[in-house]
Amino acid sequence: MPKILVVHGAGMNMRGKSQIEVFGPLTMAQYDEHIRRYAGELACEVEIFHSNIEGEVINRFYDAFERRFDGALINPAGYTTDYPALCAAITQVGFPVVEVHLSNPAMRGRISDVGRVCRSVVTGFGIYGYALALRGLLEIIRARK
Repeated sequence: MPKILVVHGAGMNMRGKSQIEVFGPLTMAQYDEHIRRYAGELACEVEIFHSNIEGEVINRFYDAFERRFDGALINPAGYTTDYPALCAAITQVGFPVVEVHLSNPAMRGRISDVGRVCRSVVTGFGIYGYALALRGLLEIIRARK
């Protein structure tokens, strides 16, 4: 069964509590429920991680590499731009990483630095974007084997 790391970046703990007009009413815990359900439907294992500390996120990527994870999803949130060490870590892990956003950051004038180093980017589909990203990532993983 493929093992996928799911990373929630800086500020994701505030989902459902602020900027509801942009990101909707779901909390991070509700995101996790949906992600686990999608993973179950797609027969993959997910490990979900959140941190507001960049170094912890980087260390989790390296840990996933050491533990031979097959891929990762990241919603960088507050790490979307101006975090070169995170981007470097993503390029070093050797497994495919897909960036996912519930909203479309480009509509707000934000172009993701993280997306430039990811295998692909899924934006603007709400919570269903995680299902699309997981499905796409699994196809990438299967094609590599």
